[in-house]
Amino acid sequence: MIDKKHLLNSRQMAEFVARGFLRFDELVPDDINQAVMQDIDSNAIQGAPAGTPLSQCYGGTAIRAMLDLPPIRGLIHSLVGADPLFDHDAIHVREPNEGRAQGLHADSIIDLRTHFDIQIMYFPHDVPLEMGGTLLLPGSHFRRVNEMDIAAYQNMRGQIPMVCKAGSILALHHGIWHCGRQNKTNRRRYMFKLRLNPAERQPLPPRQRNGHRRLSEYARANPDGLQGGFDSGAASWHLALRPPKQDQPPPLYVQAAAEPGRTAAAPLEH
Repeated sequence: MIDKKHLLNSRQMAEFVARGFLRFDELVPDDINQAVMQDIDSNAIQGAPAGTPLSQCYGGTAIRAMLDLPPIRGLIHSLVGADPLFDHDAIHVREPNEGRAQGLHADSIIDLRTHFDIQIMYFPHDVPLEMGGTLLLPGSHFRRVNEMDIAAYQNMRGQIPMVCKAGSILALHHGIWHCGRQNKTNRRRYMFKLRLNPAERQPLPPRQRNGHRRLSEYARANPDGLQGGFDSGAASWHLALRPPKQDQPPPLYVQAAAEPGRTAAAPLEH
């Protein structure tokens, strides 16, 4: 049983709904960070078949020790339930002085039902700006795209590069637009990613008699926070936001890279 103090509170849940991610700095202790990097170098991290309960994955490993930390168990429980299902993992290693960066994308969406998955991104060492940590665009989960269709977009207004200390964690809605940036240092960069599917219904708080109930009102009535999660429809329901219709442009300021022979309408923002 998870102590309530480790569950996400209502403010954090509201931030996840509106921005599509949560950030937790220096959450993992250094002994686990060092052990994880050793396991990455020795290829000792092995996932599991898709659909395996998370509690049955990574037994006896440093990744298991990371996942068993109470704050990490709490944030996972709050978003996708007590024992979500393993979807897949990935170990991203950026070599020193790489000459390229990853294109902006949203990870594949195979199951089009209304629930959401989360992705845990774990950075086991310090990531300065020049090391090219994951870049993400807050709020972009409201605009569903097909994987690399947005790869030509660059320098989005509001984009956030992950600059962090060792042991930091990102928890992302699966629809967030993101990419890995170029590593311009002389050291390798590591990042472990884990995607999880909910194994139980992601509940909604009750409606008011006439109209929708804002999350702020629910938070006042439930100061200890929320133990369930929200689905993508609930995001707009709780915060009185409406995801854009598919025939409308995304509510983002974007500028595609200029094509040969074509001048961009305005300078790209940095």
